[in-house]
Amino acid sequence: MRFKSKVAPAPPQVDLIPMLTVMMGILAFFVVITLTLGSETLIDVQLPAEQPDNAPAPLPADPFIVELLAEGQVQLNGQPTDLDTLKGQMTAYLSRNPENIVFLLPSQELPYEQVMQFLGEMRTVGGNRVSLAIEE
Repeated sequence: MRFKSKVAPAPPQVDLIPMLTVMMGILAFFVVITLTLGSETLIDVQLPAEQPDNAPAPLPADPFIVELLAEGQVQLNGQPTDLDTLKGQMTAYLSRNPENIVFLLPSQELPYEQVMQFLGEMRTVGGNRVSLAIEE
């Protein structure tokens, strides 16, 4: 008659390699996402002071109004123009009139992101003398 031996089986071993592989993959994912989200450029928006009695701010004698239409077209004071011409005219206008401001009047149908990108391009030429306008 044979008796079973009372030897305890070997304790199970935990393999850490697959767990560490998954953890490193998750860490790499969050590092890439953090770097991607941190590289966005910001546009500094300064809101004007509240006007008493809803009085509109006076426009200059020769306003420089850039309209961004829903079709992606750009107009300068009601006349169609292209971006290169617009940049040259902006530079000339701002050098002639050091106190005036360039106004960007976007269409209401345009997505916010497209308007902000165009505003950023205009600010590379005009700096803080470019203002986002709304039509009332």
